Amino acid sequence: MGAVLALALAGCSVEPKYVQPAAPVPPSWPVGDAYLINSEATLPAVTYRDIFRDARLQKLIAQALTQNRDLRVAAANIRVAREQYRIQRAERLPEVTAGAGATVSNGQSGSASAGSGTRTRFTADAGITGFELDLFGRVASLTRAEQNRYFATEAGARATWLTLVGDIADAWLRYAADASLLKIAQDTASNAENSVRLTRARLEGGIAPRTDLRQAEQVLEGARADLAEQRTALAQDVNALQLLIGAPVDPALLPASLDEAAPTITELPAGVDSSILLRRPDVVQAEYALRAANAEIGAARAALFPRISLTGLLGLASNALTGLFSGGGFNWSGGADASYSIFNAGAGRANVRLSEAQREAAVASYERAIQSAFREVADALARRGTITEQLRATEAQTNAAADTFRLAEARYRGGIDTFLSSLDAQRSLYSARRTLVNTRLVRASNLVTLYRTLGGDSLLQVTSQGPQAAIPQP
Repeated sequence: MGAVLALALAGCSVEPKYVQPAAPVPPSWPVGDAYLINSEATLPAVTYRDIFRDARLQKLIAQALTQNRDLRVAAANIRVAREQYRIQRAERLPEVTAGAGATVSNGQSGSASAGSGTRTRFTADAGITGFELDLFGRVASLTRAEQNRYFATEAGARATWLTLVGDIADAWLRYAADASLLKIAQDTASNAENSVRLTRARLEGGIAPRTDLRQAEQVLEGARADLAEQRTALAQDVNALQLLIGAPVDPALLPASLDEAAPTITELPAGVDSSILLRRPDVVQAEYALRAANAEIGAARAALFPRISLTGLLGLASNALTGLFSGGGFNWSGGADASYSIFNAGAGRANVRLSEAQREAAVASYERAIQSAFREVADALARRGTITEQLRATEAQTNAAADTFRLAEARYRGGIDTFLSSLDAQRSLYSARRTLVNTRLVRASNLVTLYRTLGGDSLLQVTSQGPQAAIPQP
């Protein structure tokens, strides 16, 4: 009867119905001169392998999934949240305990009329202890709160996964860019060495002044300083990758230049309805936190009502092992108690107001998460809408600077122009080539940013067992 009563009353709950807040962002991405105009469609199911096509980068990412320490921490946090949920869920069911015992006594002890001989008494009992009849859904609300915190932890792990994949792609591209900058510094140093030899010969021949030689030496030493800086940058890039991956990086998996690496980062369709942001791991995490706060209100409200606990005991006792389960050896008892706080200085209602205020904070955090996600995607789209034209202009500028340098050097060798013209042209070319590398890096990194901010990777699953199990959706 007690179990039937508990089930009948389980449906009674004072928890407020959860209503998902409306997304506080426009229904579509901004459009204009700075944005690409794309038709709005559902974001296709993609994985990082669809966006990052280079097999070397894919191998580095796969290696990080098993070696990265942040992911291990995330998986451990999921296990913690899961067990906390299971502990709370166990309170919805009665706790059954059992015990057995035996006593041996001498019949001659005690009363003088007691018979002689040894007597053995066996006992066995089973009981239900401390089972609360959840009349108003307090325990059920607490269980739902823990369950939603568990799901929020899993969504947070997905966010960690997404950030990790994007960071590895960015670091890999950064290494490629620094490798290209190192090549430019080497070319510039080689050209500067030729200029120094030429101007020294012209100085010794009485054709060029000493200032030409000193200016050529300045360019040479500047290029050598840049060489040392770029070698440092490459070493630091490897260190950054090793930290992200959690293991040494195989040099064979590193790109030789940005020209080689950038084309392997492909486009991700971005012209989608802004409701896609509801799938981002950080937004999902914020919504589960909101659901947990909503359930806490139900638990606080239910705490205002009386709590009824049910205890029961079934026991067997016999003087002979053979008669333990027969005759009058069986006895039972049961009891129930109810408690209600008559005076607690308003703490119960204050706890309800506290949980309501916490829900309001969770709503604001949820809306802020959506707004921040919208801003990140909009910023990435704005950059995507202008970077192609910027790259085209930078390439044209570099081509013009290279042609100018060739002409100025030829005119200097022919004695038509001063060395200063050739020097200025060489510096302009060096600067233009570096700018072109940085612009190409910005374009490739923008594709990584779009992938990361939209959060649509169908492989972004991190649980206590690893990065492949499914994540419950709200």
